[in-house]
Amino acid sequence: MSMEFIERDITQKLLAWKNEHDRKPLIVRGARQIGKSWAVEDFGKRYYEHFAVFNFDRRRELAEVFEKTKDPLRIIHELTFFTEVPLLPEKTLIFFDEIQECKEALNALKYFCEDAPEYHIIAAGSLLGVAINEGNYSFPVGKVTFLQMYPVSFKEYLRAADSILFGQLTEFAGKLEPLPTIVFNRAEEQYHAYQVCGGLPLSARSMIGGNGIETVEKVLEDNLMAYEIDFSKHTLQADIPRIHAIWKSTPEQLSRENNKFVYRVVREGARAREYENALQWLVDSGMIYQVKLCEKPELPLSFYENSSAFKVYMLDIALLRKLAKLPAEIFVSSSNLFTEFKGALAENFVLTSLLAQGFGVPNYWTLQGNKAEVDFLVANGLTVIPIEVKSDRRISGKSFAEYDKKYHPSLRIRFSMNNIKKDGNLLNLPIFMADWVGSYLN
Repeated sequence: MSMEFIERDITQKLLAWKNEHDRKPLIVRGARQIGKSWAVEDFGKRYYEHFAVFNFDRRRELAEVFEKTKDPLRIIHELTFFTEVPLLPEKTLIFFDEIQECKEALNALKYFCEDAPEYHIIAAGSLLGVAINEGNYSFPVGKVTFLQMYPVSFKEYLRAADSILFGQLTEFAGKLEPLPTIVFNRAEEQYHAYQVCGGLPLSARSMIGGNGIETVEKVLEDNLMAYEIDFSKHTLQADIPRIHAIWKSTPEQLSRENNKFVYRVVREGARAREYENALQWLVDSGMIYQVKLCEKPELPLSFYENSSAFKVYMLDIALLRKLAKLPAEIFVSSSNLFTEFKGALAENFVLTSLLAQGFGVPNYWTLQGNKAEVDFLVANGLTVIPIEVKSDRRISGKSFAEYDKKYHPSLRIRFSMNNIKKDGNLLNLPIFMADWVGSYLN
């Protein structure tokens, strides 16, 4: 299998951390199989003289080092027996992988921050959010820096797949002139390819490397299986079937008319209190995102949240497609049977794009009685920006106009398959330019 190189944007954030004057140990968070370990290793080998990795899942005996002492220098001395790489201040990047498997190692980061800041330490843990919520961890609050990582974005994918096209879209970003037809069409083709493979590194590399759709589908199938094994290995026995049930129900939840999460879709007669822990496990693990209703689009948005009304989206659109059992060919067909779910995939794509750009989990808005709905609300400085997502060129619908009439926002953004155009306070952007939306907000 060809393993095409995909430059990850997190590398620049890691470099900024390396150069910080008051640098603390760094924890990289994110779901499994999104490339955390690869990104840290690539960074370590490129920007340090030495790179040393200690994986607490593979080598359980590592835990004994941290159980014996809290002294950073003694810990470093003990760790030298587990590696041939010299552990030097400033010159070696020390990587604690799957750190959630050793709570003493997590706690030890506090002492590295206080007593040995000259050692550069990055930790990562796929199920760290779950572990912190469920375990009795003495967490080093204020002594570590966090960095959230997401699957490969469309921008990262395009940079590897077609660097010329990537440069052209980047050049147009922030401008209000329409893209040339040839650029638009090529970008649309690449967007459809990304919809097939998604942002899990192995499937994205397979698509870029031209390994064929069958290989991509196999990689996605393997990823889904690995995630479902995680459900069984890393949670309470009683919650395992509930986590599986919520996960499997996600495509159906999103294909409903207003996408709102309904427990009876999970299981007939299901009640919120029975499934809340399972839902929270999936959120904490980064597998799904919970987008809550905001009843009034004013800052802070969280103040006006209605936690009982929400939608759930998946960490990756290709996994959503695969879980929904949609064949890859669906993106080049004009089947009317696909209309409703095409919108759900488009919304999921825009959501993951907003998250990767640092906007945080957005909210959504409805007019009383569900007479109108806006897909996402994001806070940008002192303004709230409503975002509407359309999966194709048809942009009919009164919801956005109703929101405009009621709240008069300075800017509304609609993603669709139409070209760049500004009309009053309404900015239309091609959906494949979601990763560049920040250039229109400065």
